Amino acid sequence: MRIALTILAAVLGYLLGCIPSGVLISKYYGEMDIRKTGSGNSGTTNVLRTLGWLPSLVTLLGDALKGVCGALLGKWLGGEIGMLVAAFCTVLGHDFPVFSKFKGGKGIATSLGVTFVICWPVAPCLVGIVVVIVAITKIMSVGTLTASLSYPVLFWALAPESADRRAYMIFAIGLMLLSFLCHRSNIKRLFRGEENKLNFGRIGKLSGHHFRLFKQRKFKK
Repeated sequence: MRIALTILAAVLGYLLGCIPSGVLISKYYGEMDIRKTGSGNSGTTNVLRTLGWLPSLVTLLGDALKGVCGALLGKWLGGEIGMLVAAFCTVLGHDFPVFSKFKGGKGIATSLGVTFVICWPVAPCLVGIVVVIVAITKIMSVGTLTASLSYPVLFWALAPESADRRAYMIFAIGLMLLSFLCHRSNIKRLFRGEENKLNFGRIGKLSGHHFRLFKQRKFKK
């Protein structure tokens, strides 16, 4: 029975992860398909570069919420192992959504969401790492890859004493490898010195521009 419930949690977690937060928000806010502009990625960073701060923040919260719900659902159905399996599958669904031809995001926000449920002290550490590294380098992928690399270490150090440490480490290493897989194009550009830096001045102007357009459209309706 527990195995069946864990499998159900995995399937439901994956389907939950397939919900395209960035696509829905970009269509509502900017009347565009975010997958057809910028990097073609449906995650927070491409929304930030294309539409600005507000829709990017909403996308981040939406993707993180998927992770929270997926992990909680797994815990309810299958206990600790069900939680870990469903959490991983939720991130997998975000990265490779079946309804979008397996073209999704890179899983960072959704990973943050599952982490809040599984081992909440790790979550602010990850956010801190990303913020510091991005502030120094202005390159989002360097920040997210550094956080991904630290993920197993943080889980090992901060996991609760009652946790199944072997299962937690398998989960953390699996999520780290998944992140590196999804960032493989970024890694290639980093080695070539071609990775784009965040231009916060440009992002600020884009934010104002798209917010004004959004208000105009809503006012006309």
